[in-house]
Amino acid sequence: MSDKKPVHKPDDLPEFEISLDEKDWKQRLSASQYRVLREKGTEPPFTGEYAGNHAKGTYYSAATGQPLFRSDTKFDSGSGWPSFFEPVDKDAVVLVEDKSHGMRRIEVLDSKSGSHLGHLFSDGPRPTGMRYCINSASLVFVPDGEKPPAPIEAAPEISAAPEMAPIEEAQDQPAPPEEK
Repeated sequence: MSDKKPVHKPDDLPEFEISLDEKDWKQRLSASQYRVLREKGTEPPFTGEYAGNHAKGTYYSAATGQPLFRSDTKFDSGSGWPSFFEPVDKDAVVLVEDKSHGMRRIEVLDSKSGSHLGHLFSDGPRPTGMRYCINSASLVFVPDGEKPPAPIEAAPEISAAPEMAPIEEAQDQPAPPEEK
């Protein structure tokens, strides 16, 4: 990833393609996924399913099913969370300034839904020098050669119902036969 990705202000986020109400997110996600993805939670270090995963494959968003990271960009940062030096595509994530908890960090969001994935730090390995520190609960890992998760599609635009022609009075038409 040679392009520098812009870091958005929290009040200047792009519009996300997938927008569900929180009730729908709670039905789609496990409790731990919901806490991380929708409430910006963090799983304790060294507890996540993928922290020590070394299999070859792709990590997808648990919120949307879009591909986020490849195993060949994953490295052991010693932090206790899965760490990657770049996403599969620069448009797979959105970066947001995060000043929560008395710290200055860069939050990493799923670009399709705005769901929280983790944080970005500038202490990663070459070639990027970046460390995408991502919660396992926000990911679904699929080994190479296996079927990826079905992506969540954006809700179709709801348009107004087409205007209906007025119903004409039934004149001079025979009544339907009576049932016996």
